[in-house]
Amino acid sequence: MDHVSTIEATKAVVTLDVPLPGIIWGWMITLNMWAKSIGTGVILVGAYLLYRHKKEDMPNLRWMMPLISFIALNVFLLFTLLDLHQPLRMVNIFFHPHWTSAITVGAWMASLFTGLVTLMLAIGLLDAFPEVGRHLGIAKTIRGKTALYEKVFPFVVFLAFPVTMYTAIIMAEASARELWAAPAEVIQMLLAAFMVGSASFILIAGKWSESVRKDLSWILMLSVLFSFLMYMGEYFFSFKASEVEATLAYVHSGGEYFVQFWSAMIMGYIIPFFIAFSSLKNENRTMMRFAAVLTFIGLYLAKSTWLEIPQMLSLS
Repeated sequence: MDHVSTIEATKAVVTLDVPLPGIIWGWMITLNMWAKSIGTGVILVGAYLLYRHKKEDMPNLRWMMPLISFIALNVFLLFTLLDLHQPLRMVNIFFHPHWTSAITVGAWMASLFTGLVTLMLAIGLLDAFPEVGRHLGIAKTIRGKTALYEKVFPFVVFLAFPVTMYTAIIMAEASARELWAAPAEVIQMLLAAFMVGSASFILIAGKWSESVRKDLSWILMLSVLFSFLMYMGEYFFSFKASEVEATLAYVHSGGEYFVQFWSAMIMGYIIPFFIAFSSLKNENRTMMRFAAVLTFIGLYLAKSTWLEIPQMLSLS
């Protein structure tokens, strides 16, 4: 909030920054980041599975992957737009772009990424359900477009990395928010994508081969492990940065954020790790689906905690 006054003698404009009380980036931004992790994560994990396994081992992957991504990305874009105070100004990012802005670059990449995912979804659906193409009278148009799917996919995978990570750069640019450190947040967002990407596929992998499901267990186990270790490193060893320590005091001292943070760690990280680890030897599909659901819930709670507690400190 800015208070602006004009000094008549010099006509100079004096701006006084006044800290805004309360949480400005709330549940909408949490949902934004959570959905973005799903939208990019299924592409990254799907690319790994397609590289490692035959298409026949994952019969519905080629259309389910872009479908899940398409839905999640549109949730991400919708809540990004709703959070803006004047959403119509969003068009200026495209008609009057400033390429030094992480928001501008991210918006262009996310829009291109969503467009290519939409193209992949259309091809994948019409390839999987040719009767739909015949009913719509476009069967001949779609025939042979599988090659286009293969050509577009590498660009989608390439874009998935910066799209899932660029929000970390935006957060790191915030003044006096040392908990949002760029290197750590970039890795956390990448790990989050692999967490919910693998969790998404675990929920739909009933007819997939055992080797594919085992790979999904590995990805989920390792991603929650490394993400958990990073959180613990910041939680217990933040004493060298006074601002970070003051921020984490909202968790250390007990209360609402203490419960939310440790609920996130237990549900989204610790329990899924042990379930996935045990599933490597003795697969239990029901328990793996349970672990996947907990991963979604835990990631949302962790993102919410990490987003909100730095905003509790006054900037004045």
